[in-house]
Amino acid sequence: MQTDIWIAIVIAAIGTYGLRVGPLLWTQRHINKHKANNTEAHLPTWLSVLGPLMIAAMLGASLIPKTPSLSSWLASAVGILVTTLVWRKFKTLGLPVFCGVLSFGLVFAAISIF
Repeated sequence: MQTDIWIAIVIAAIGTYGLRVGPLLWTQRHINKHKANNTEAHLPTWLSVLGPLMIAAMLGASLIPKTPSLSSWLASAVGILVTTLVWRKFKTLGLPVFCGVLSFGLVFAAISIF
């Protein structure tokens, strides 16, 4: 692999780690400070909202095709529909994502062939 790819991977890993460990360390310090003062620690609202907001941001970024065309939008729509239907039936994460990605790939390949 080229050096620039490794640099990008390391930066992404450090950023991902920082997004996870930052709130954890802040929460631990906040709780320990309240334990030392014998007071009840209340976590701020932003901490419970941060995780779902990050997931929503990643979802929004991944729904837009890299090269907007009719075939990519159609494949994205089918992938979203299949993911939603499989999730509603099984209520898990792995299987709906697998089925959605598979259906996206199959639809995109089928449209590209014709």
